[in-house]
Amino acid sequence: LQQLKDELGEVVAEMEAMEGGGLAADETKPSNKAKQTSIGRKKFNMDPKKGIEYLIEHNLLAPTPEDVAQFLYKGEGLNKTAIGDYLGERHDFNERVLRAFVELHDFTDLILVQALRQFLWSFRLPGEAQKIDRMMECFAQRYCQLNPNIFTNTDTCYVLSFAIIMLNTSLHNPSVKDKPSVEQFISMNRGINNGGDLPRELLVVSAFSCPPFLPLTIPLLCHS
Repeated sequence: LQQLKDELGEVVAEMEAMEGGGLAADETKPSNKAKQTSIGRKKFNMDPKKGIEYLIEHNLLAPTPEDVAQFLYKGEGLNKTAIGDYLGERHDFNERVLRAFVELHDFTDLILVQALRQFLWSFRLPGEAQKIDRMMECFAQRYCQLNPNIFTNTDTCYVLSFAIIMLNTSLHNPSVKDKPSVEQFISMNRGINNGGDLPRELLVVSAFSCPPFLPLTIPLLCHS
């Protein structure tokens, strides 16, 4: 709460400084643009919707899903939780931004866990199951688009992605005493490939590659 108050105070102070400046417009334009961008980022971190609206109103962002997605993907000065909240909103524009955001990721030739790590590093998953569901559906579609010969359909990729996230949570949550084994993970994912089984090698490489297996950055799922 104190951090939010401090950030709000900084935003107000910067806006007052901009309004009270005595320099000519052409001299202050670059400085004002930088200040407005900074204000927009801080507004976004406090309220993602208002932050994007502010940046669009001040011509710092084009009102297109592609431009907003690029802004979120770069993430300069942005809170990753706020990015996740914005991407997870169920509004037509937000959903188009989500699709454009996912398309900025290149998962070509990455094993699934590597692609998941890259994707989940760019934002934080929100707390609502429906929002997570939409995000993971977009991820699975993008992964299969770039790696068309791994899974028979996107549903298989989607289910296995969730299984990897839950496995990762169990492996790195200290409150979970009985860690899943390779055989248990394989058994839990039988029949997910259109009723058939995925190759054992694919499951092992997807979930237990590159030991020691590094934790995915998913604060929401890492709490007991």
